Amino acid sequence: ITFASFLGSCCSCCFIMAESDAKVAAGEGETFPHFATQAIHAGQDPDQWRCQAMIPLISLSTTFKQNSPAVLSGGYEYTRGGNPTRKVYEDCLAACENAKFGLSFSSGLASCMSIVQMLSTGDHIVCCDDVYGGTNRYLNKVVARMGITTTMVDCSNAENVRSAIKPNTKLVWIESPTNPLLKLCDIAAISAIAHEASKEIIVVTDNTFMSSYFQHPLDLGSDMVMHSITKYMNGHGDVLGGAVCTNRKDLYDRLYFVQYAVGAVQAPFDCYLANRGLKTLALRMKQHQSNAFAVAKYLEAHPRVERTVYPGLPSHPQHELACRQAKGFGGMVVFFIKGGLEQSETFLKSVKVFTLAESLGGFESLAELPARMTHASITQEERTKLGISDTLIRLSVGLEEEADILADLEQALEKAVPASML
Repeated sequence: ITFASFLGSCCSCCFIMAESDAKVAAGEGETFPHFATQAIHAGQDPDQWRCQAMIPLISLSTTFKQNSPAVLSGGYEYTRGGNPTRKVYEDCLAACENAKFGLSFSSGLASCMSIVQMLSTGDHIVCCDDVYGGTNRYLNKVVARMGITTTMVDCSNAENVRSAIKPNTKLVWIESPTNPLLKLCDIAAISAIAHEASKEIIVVTDNTFMSSYFQHPLDLGSDMVMHSITKYMNGHGDVLGGAVCTNRKDLYDRLYFVQYAVGAVQAPFDCYLANRGLKTLALRMKQHQSNAFAVAKYLEAHPRVERTVYPGLPSHPQHELACRQAKGFGGMVVFFIKGGLEQSETFLKSVKVFTLAESLGGFESLAELPARMTHASITQEERTKLGISDTLIRLSVGLEEEADILADLEQALEKAVPASML
């Protein structure tokens, strides 16, 4: 036997499994008591590959052989509808969210779009007003043209959700913490209110800021949880992706149909990278939080800072909810610099460890000005109402050495806010 023929026979059969073998390989029903172990092992069983590879294989094939018409002995037909690499990743995602089902998408907004595609003309959405700028833009400038209306409310008060629900409300969309003001939504209370109003209302929680490590919205009553995988879940700034997890088979079936019909699926190689990112999520989030705590405490006491917002600080108005709802506070910190736009811009031009860039959740520290960057598509009137001013700076605190992060903030603040303004 030649090496070439051996290699060909090995690789060609690595992805071929009988249906019963696939169920065993996916580890259906098998769970581990701690998050880090789940993230490393869920869906990763080497026995699912005939070559028993320890690292999940990358299947780039767009189509799969059928032994006879519509008989899928390998379990796959066309990669838009399913892919071995994506299946491994989705199983791991579901386990990380304490969910039965997981679906991966080409971006966070593709996840949002696919969920909304489950609705019909004439339906109504309730969404938190302080929300990722892309979500706001999509709901109010794209979905609105399809005859689906959205009411934006301050969901940090659950009663505002109750007041906004209409007879045709079919979806409640929340973020907790919110982007960028880091307000919290009581997921359990909002879910109870929505389900009491109508069993047809789907509650979706965007868990991007907290990641699956710190918060499990499904355990609190949310019907679906979504992520921009681009952020903490992948954590390395090299994958664009989204995900949705749920425990409800009916919602999974509806969303899978949309995914297959619309085609906003994640590419196999990106699934491989994101699946690898999940393996270090627990370690990364612990360090993100440790550094963010240090940054928040430092900024809160700084004379060049007007106000600091971080759910882990006792000064946060919803600190008690943060302690009750999640097992941590995340790596995002917001502060209001003294002065105006000039001071904000000078600070952002002066940072050296931090990088002025959009996005968040990677290993590197990032800083941005939401009013001019991530939330620029929101009108000035709306930003003013929400409190997204030109002095609000959002920090995604990375994994660098704490002392270097604090030193960078100090030198940038000194350059931005002169002593005469103190």
